[in-house]
Amino acid sequence: MIQQTRPWRSVLYIPGSKERALEKARELPADAIIFDLEDAVAPDEKPAARELLAKVLAEDDYGGRAKIVRINGFDTEWGRDDAAAFATAKIDALLVPKVSSPADLDAVAAVAPNVDLWAMMETAAGMLNAAAIGAHPRLKGMVMGTNDLAKELGSRFRPDRLALQTGLGLCLLAAKANSLIIVDGVYNAFKDEEGLKAECEQGRDMGFDGKTLIHPAQLAVANEAFAPSQSEIELARRQIDAFHAAKAAGQGVAVVDGRIVENLHIVTAEATLARAAAIAAMAE
Repeated sequence: MIQQTRPWRSVLYIPGSKERALEKARELPADAIIFDLEDAVAPDEKPAARELLAKVLAEDDYGGRAKIVRINGFDTEWGRDDAAAFATAKIDALLVPKVSSPADLDAVAAVAPNVDLWAMMETAAGMLNAAAIGAHPRLKGMVMGTNDLAKELGSRFRPDRLALQTGLGLCLLAAKANSLIIVDGVYNAFKDEEGLKAECEQGRDMGFDGKTLIHPAQLAVANEAFAPSQSEIELARRQIDAFHAAKAAGQGVAVVDGRIVENLHIVTAEATLARAAAIAAMAE
């Protein structure tokens, strides 16, 4: 089962058909891996990729990294066999592509009743139905498929992702309302470190738990962006200490650095420290 206390800063796509990449992923500093049987695998390679991935996941140890398998859609000839092949595998979730309604999740849940589901949010219908999708009882996480969404919208790339903001926001609201993990879409220019950093920071500030990545070279930027900084950790500790001191003195609020600190700020501060602890545990 996926634990929401674990970090999700970096979620790296790995082609399920590439044995060398599957082996290398065991050593990469990713918080989670999406083993991809969909977009990253050519049609004539899909059955062999499914067999290879099932063998690798049964034999290899990926440490503390979350293991998520993205299957093909049930509108293809491979989707149902993908779900059945990993229905009892030692993985954290099946990632269902192009989820447009709860019915898409129902279909996969019937084939794989004992594994958690994640949803690729990448269609216009999915954006409009995000609240219903997010409330599905088997769903544990959402992944933004910003490339497919931009294609469907016919939008152009902008550094501020203005055209995607409505969809991003609707999915964030649905995820947070249902206590789901939600990770941002990929940044395609994997050699553009500054652009990746800016988009990671935007996603972090919006409330995403992490970012999906297409290349190992992007891991360090995402891991840093979605981790609490040392100054944030120190501030969280000072806020907690000051609030407890204020309560002991019979006061309902504290003041730290000239700002009011109430109970809601303590909830955020404690979450910051918990996230920092989870990241530290991953590094052990």
